[in-house]
Amino acid sequence: MNRTTLAILYALLAIVLFDAMALIIKRLSTDYSAVELSAYRNFFGLIPSLLVLYASADWRERGKSLRMAQWRLACARGLVLTAAQLSFYLSLGILSFATASTITYANALFMVALAVPILGERVGWIRWGAVLIGFAGVVMVMGPGRDSFSGAALLPLLAALCYALAGVTSRLFDPTVPTPVINLYSTAVACVGGLLLALFTTGFSPLAARQDLVWILAMGAFGGTAVLFLIAAFRMAEQSDLAPFTYFGIPIAFFFGWFFFDEAPWSELFPGAILIAGGGLLIIWRERRLRRAQTMTSRASCSPTSKTRL
Repeated sequence: MNRTTLAILYALLAIVLFDAMALIIKRLSTDYSAVELSAYRNFFGLIPSLLVLYASADWRERGKSLRMAQWRLACARGLVLTAAQLSFYLSLGILSFATASTITYANALFMVALAVPILGERVGWIRWGAVLIGFAGVVMVMGPGRDSFSGAALLPLLAALCYALAGVTSRLFDPTVPTPVINLYSTAVACVGGLLLALFTTGFSPLAARQDLVWILAMGAFGGTAVLFLIAAFRMAEQSDLAPFTYFGIPIAFFFGWFFFDEAPWSELFPGAILIAGGGLLIIWRERRLRRAQTMTSRASCSPTSKTRL
């Protein structure tokens, strides 16, 4: 099995683990607030983050230093992740599982839009067209004008925006800083943010049942381990090779919602979910074309023939 194939399997496993975490959150949301669940998720999610950091050869080679010049940016990214988690967890307690999960896939569309003001990227008409197609799908899934429409559908959309902002800002970090260090900073800040929000808003509820502690531990373990697999996947292969497979999360979420909660929101999801995935895949296709063209141009400029002409 080559590295790209293994990376794809890791990415798919991460998606399943993220969905398993979301299933537990939806189950526990009847007895615990989203703020509490966010605090628990980040607290127990610190364990896999520390394991990833400890296993990083790059971090050990640099003397196991946790110092980072851009620590303010890392902390701000942690606050953005806190807002993303809180919005998504709130939506899971209100909307159907598949609907809440599908709307969050708009993060790929937001990343294109945010890359213009934050990274200074130039976005052509093909990618802007893909963004419009994807947003049309988001609007269809949210269903404004339907009897079943709820303002809660804006929550996973806000989560998608925050997740996209966290993703785009990750490109601003110095490439010499190990990824596990950045991840640890963000997870630690999200943990503190979740704990403070819980203490000053809803507080922490007593355990409704003993087995809930097992579910809470599993929630943190699934989420933290999913991050671990996702980091490993993106270090083994190009993002453009992995991104198309992330959209398998839409049918997986639909299956989980049907199997565990007897939900089958066909009218809510389709054809909007197809447009969301189609817009995202069109963006990925265009980015691969641009990257391939840049690679060919770079090779041509470094060829012996081009040097002779120069």
